[in-house]
Amino acid sequence: QEIKEEAEEVIDAEGCYVMPGLIDLHVHLRDPGQTYKETVETGAAAAAHGGFTTVLAMPNTKPVTDDRLNIRYEHNKAKAMAPIHVLQAGAITKGQKGKELADIDSMVAEGSPAISEDGRSVMDSLLCKEAMKIAAECGVPVMAHCVANDDEYIRKQGLRGISNAVEDIIAVRDVMLAGETGAHLHLCHCSTYGSVEIVRQAKKHGINVTAEVCPHHFTLTSKDVDAGDANYKMNPPLRTKKDVEALKRGLRDDIMDVIATDHAPHTFEDKNTSMKSAPFGIVGLETAACLTYTELVLGGYLTPMQMAEKMSYNPAKILHLDKKGSLAPGMDADVVVIDPEAEYVIDPKEFVSKGKNTPFG
Repeated sequence: QEIKEEAEEVIDAEGCYVMPGLIDLHVHLRDPGQTYKETVETGAAAAAHGGFTTVLAMPNTKPVTDDRLNIRYEHNKAKAMAPIHVLQAGAITKGQKGKELADIDSMVAEGSPAISEDGRSVMDSLLCKEAMKIAAECGVPVMAHCVANDDEYIRKQGLRGISNAVEDIIAVRDVMLAGETGAHLHLCHCSTYGSVEIVRQAKKHGINVTAEVCPHHFTLTSKDVDAGDANYKMNPPLRTKKDVEALKRGLRDDIMDVIATDHAPHTFEDKNTSMKSAPFGIVGLETAACLTYTELVLGGYLTPMQMAEKMSYNPAKILHLDKKGSLAPGMDADVVVIDPEAEYVIDPKEFVSKGKNTPFG
């Protein structure tokens, strides 16, 4: 279609990649309850700075986003203050306590495109199965964080949410429940060799599973960790070279569908302490695109088109955003221009996010 209006600004994109706006399925905006760490406004601005035009916020706010009024608060605030599209996931259980299901139907009716227990797993398998049934009926994905937060045996073994085995055990359980219920299961921040194999086998058997990988998990290994710098503390933690290579191949072979950030801002005071006492998490909205391009595209694992698929097209499909994820005629005009020749040093002081907690730069 020919556009006859005079452009207010002309951008010379010669030599650049013009992609549909990036979509992040996994961010923490800390709003409400911890706005000293991030707000909808600052998080959305950080997303725009990193090339993201749509983000999905996790429900571990204070109070937990577990009802339609909290969903409405997030969406209304985003519409009023955010320069991009901010969507809000609803919690699976009330207060994320794992005891009683949240009102999933009403949150979906309010516009929530997904449910998640965020940094926890619903350890009651029957309750988790019931949530998946409801999600399947509502047509929204269940975004699972495979950490065994309440498993007594695992806790006694000292594993908790850290070891490869824990992530893989919960992933297998959730895949089995998805197979039984017909729900769309989306595995968040996969970090192990085993998780790639689990997703591979699930897809082979026709189970509706998608999976994401974070840039820090395909860029750094456990050998890169500076034990004196809590900016290297994240959950799941950095893994071995074998795990990193498996994640890269999984993305290359379209076993792993999405690159997401798990953007988790914390204050300097939170992180400027011991590795033991510091909270988990790093920021990622403003580094994801450059890390993906440098590590995976220049590294020969992904083409630029596959990068667009993992960071825009596939996320849009997972959330049923029919007008996003493509530059085809009739789609939303969410666009990002990436200059592959630009070089710069990551400097957290230049981040728009309130959080500067990153092991990069």
